[in-house]
Amino acid sequence: MSIFPDYDSPSALKAFLENRGMGMQKKFGQNFLINAGAREKLLDSLNFKRDDIIWEVGPGLGSMTRGLLDRGGKVTAFEIDRGFCTVLRELFSGCDAFTLVEGDVLKTWKKAGEGFSPASEKSPARKPFFFGNLPYNIAATLLADFITAMFFFDRALVTVQKEVALRMAAKPGSADYSAFSVLCSRFYDIKSVMDLAPGNFWPRPNVFSRAVLLEKKASPATCSDDKLFFEVVRALFVSRRKTIKNNLSAWLSAKTEDSATACETASFMLQYAGVKADERAENLSPDVFCAFADGAVKAGLT
Repeated sequence: MSIFPDYDSPSALKAFLENRGMGMQKKFGQNFLINAGAREKLLDSLNFKRDDIIWEVGPGLGSMTRGLLDRGGKVTAFEIDRGFCTVLRELFSGCDAFTLVEGDVLKTWKKAGEGFSPASEKSPARKPFFFGNLPYNIAATLLADFITAMFFFDRALVTVQKEVALRMAAKPGSADYSAFSVLCSRFYDIKSVMDLAPGNFWPRPNVFSRAVLLEKKASPATCSDDKLFFEVVRALFVSRRKTIKNNLSAWLSAKTEDSATACETASFMLQYAGVKADERAENLSPDVFCAFADGAVKAGLT
């Protein structure tokens, strides 16, 4: 008899939890994908090879974890729910290809990623792949956290709230284009894999979901100071209704504590990037934000 629950049956999953005195915790955004065909399509889309390292966030009761392991992946799973952690240790005990990292992934991933740092002499040739049915309340924050730390995956497959997916893939000039869009599109090629209606999950969420594949760009737009790039992106989207010059001036005033210098530097950066003062951030591509960051460097900002 299998020790694994029936991942396709809400009643079986409910019984499995109740038998262990467990329940779903809404604060963690827990929803199980109960569509076996969808799970298989997601595994196919990640397109990993045997012995590839895969980070999985939100393994829950291990339905996707089991699929990743069955296909030969080496899984590092990040799980915040203590009850689920207990179950995962039970289900995958004795499996050398499975590693569990307990706690909030926003707080634990950097330590787990230390061995993959470019500065490490022990750094493996390949970064891990990334896989996750991400809780809606942390999806954008976690992905942005990876990017701003310059920690990239060659391939990442995430299931997120559809609105988050639209922001990830949004193009300049569209209503969904945001600072998050700039971060994602500078470094990744993004494509939709499949849409998932609420009925594909248990418990049923109140939103539609979308699975999105991110593939690391071979030649992303470059700039001389990525820290300034991230600052500039945030600054120019602080108020979408304000012009580039107004947002730039506000950011520079806070940074230099000198309004006259801020105004002068803003004008220089606009000229350097070749952007009109009355333009808005929502219309600019990632390479233009890189030009602004380079202009900031030329102006002596650090």
